Amino acid sequence: MLERIRLQLSELSGAERKVAELVLVQPYTVMQAAVADIARNAGVSQPTVIRFCRSMGCSGLPDFKLKLAGSLVTGVPYVHSSVRPEDPTSEIAAKVFDNTVSALIKCRNDVSPAAVAEAVELLSHAKRVEFYGLGNSGIIAQDAQHKFFRYGIPTVAYADTHIQAMAASLLTEGDVLVAISNSGRSLELLDAVDEALHGGARVVAITRGGSPLARKATVTLVADAPEDAETYSPMLSRIVHLVLIDILAVGVALQRGPGLITQLEKTKHSLRSRRLRE
Repeated sequence: MLERIRLQLSELSGAERKVAELVLVQPYTVMQAAVADIARNAGVSQPTVIRFCRSMGCSGLPDFKLKLAGSLVTGVPYVHSSVRPEDPTSEIAAKVFDNTVSALIKCRNDVSPAAVAEAVELLSHAKRVEFYGLGNSGIIAQDAQHKFFRYGIPTVAYADTHIQAMAASLLTEGDVLVAISNSGRSLELLDAVDEALHGGARVVAITRGGSPLARKATVTLVADAPEDAETYSPMLSRIVHLVLIDILAVGVALQRGPGLITQLEKTKHSLRSRRLRE
């Protein structure tokens, strides 16, 4: 339904277009509102709301709400819906969820299976793996290190630029640096990548496609999330990066075979005495 409204927007009368724009911006609110509330929020008359519903191929407002609800439940927004100051809490929650789902589906469709396979191969046979990220990406690097150290691979995560520079200069052939960056343009991180490559290490980048980091890396997992990172700290890219880390972790676990199960069981056993029994 939302896509139909977008396609027919230019064909609607001026008054009906106001209703359409309200639906596109606040679909969840419209779905629960009475006709009088919809008319007031759109700045039109109640008959205009009914005419709009019929223009969308519905018999009336109840039929329109039913089809709109079906669209929201089964569909995913085609475009990023910006959160606005005037949005009610229901719209904010819905937009954050929908934008995240949309970003994940976009990443799923964009990511290269060949790149994933190459990255898994490099990590599976690495002598040492280091995860670098700055700011928000530094937290993702720590999450990655938390997953990979249990595989028996020497791993570390660095979020300090000076330590990254020094550590990268010590990496050699057989080592892998995983560089995580939303923009792919952080100068200090790019310098560390250059140091690692110069020493013979391989670099797996999780970043925006076409960025300087993507161009430098041995293999790049593209994560293009549509968000306003200038105003807010990255949200969508953070979730996408975490999922890509999970994909690599699962891939490496499968690559290393049944022997890894015993090793993971040891780490689980070490925590049993630290938990209350049910």
